[in-house]
Amino acid sequence: MDGTTVPRWDAFVGIDIAKDTYDAAFGVEGDIVTFDYDAKGFQQLCSRLRPLGRCLIVVEASGGLQRRLVADLLDQGFAVAVVNPRQVRDFAKGHGLLAKTDRLDAAILARFGRDVQPRTVSKTSANQAELMQLLARRRQVLELQIMESNRLPMATSKVTRRSIERVLKLLGQQLERLDQAIAELIQSDDNYREQDQILRTVPGVGPVTSSTLLGELPELGKLNRQQISALVGVAPFNRDTGTLKGRRCICGGRSTVRAVLYMAALTARRCNPVIRAFADRLTKRGKPIKVVLTACMRKLLVILNTLLRNKTPWQPKIHASTP
Repeated sequence: MDGTTVPRWDAFVGIDIAKDTYDAAFGVEGDIVTFDYDAKGFQQLCSRLRPLGRCLIVVEASGGLQRRLVADLLDQGFAVAVVNPRQVRDFAKGHGLLAKTDRLDAAILARFGRDVQPRTVSKTSANQAELMQLLARRRQVLELQIMESNRLPMATSKVTRRSIERVLKLLGQQLERLDQAIAELIQSDDNYREQDQILRTVPGVGPVTSSTLLGELPELGKLNRQQISALVGVAPFNRDTGTLKGRRCICGGRSTVRAVLYMAALTARRCNPVIRAFADRLTKRGKPIKVVLTACMRKLLVILNTLLRNKTPWQPKIHASTP
C-alpha cells in the first residue's frame, strides 16, 4: 500500500505470536484459535484464512519472532501488516481495553487492523533477509565486546583478565568475519552494490552506516523527506496546546538506523562541509548540542534519500541547499 488508496478488506485477522505457538483472532468478534508455531500449524492457519477472502493480517514486531510467520504468509499471497507494539497498546488503552493475555492481544490486533488499517509490508528478498540477520548479529557481538571491555579494567585477578582478553580476541575475530560477510553480500547484489557506492560518496558515511541503511531502511530513496524522517524517528513533532508552545522532540522510529546516523552525523560534522556549515549555523543561533546533532542526522538522512532517489553521487554545491 502506498497510502493513496485504502483497499476494501473482507476480514481483519490479528495474530499474537509467542515462541512455540500463536493465537489468531479471525475478525473483531470472531473465533480465536491457538496454532503451533510449526509447518502443521501454519497449514491449519492457511486453511482458516483462505475462505475469508481478501483479509488484512496484523501482527506485532516481536523482536524477530514474527519474521518466519510473516515471510510464510507473504509467500502464500496474504496481506500482512507488522505494527509497533506500543502503538497497539496505546490503541487498546484508548478503548478501555486494559487486560492483557495472548488471546485478548490477538483480538485487539484484529480491531486495530479494522480501525487503523496499517500499511502492509512487502515481501523481503533473500539477500535483504540475510543482510538484516548479519547486521543484527553484528550488533549483538558488538554489545558483547563493549560489555567485556568494560569488565576488563575492574578485573584484578590474572586468570580473570586472561579470560576476558581471550573473549575479546574472539569477539574481534567474529566482528571481522561478519563485516567481511556483509561486504561480500553487498558486492554480490547489483542493486546493493550500486546503492552502497552512492551512499559512500557522502563524507561521513562509512561501510557500517551504508550497510545498515541498505538492510534496515529499504524505503530509503522511495519516500519524500518528511516521510523518511518520520519513519526513522528524526522528525520533530509539535507539542503545543492553547497558548503553550512546547518543546519539539523526536519519538518512535527505527533505533538501529538512528544509532548509525548519530555516529555518521558526528563524523560528518567534522569532515562534511555541508553538514559542518549547517551545524555551525545552528550553534550560532544558540541551539543545544543535542538539537544540533539531531538536525544534522535529519539533514544527512534527507541528503542520502535524495541521492538514492535520483541515483546520483554526492555533490556538495547542490546538497548545501537541502532543507
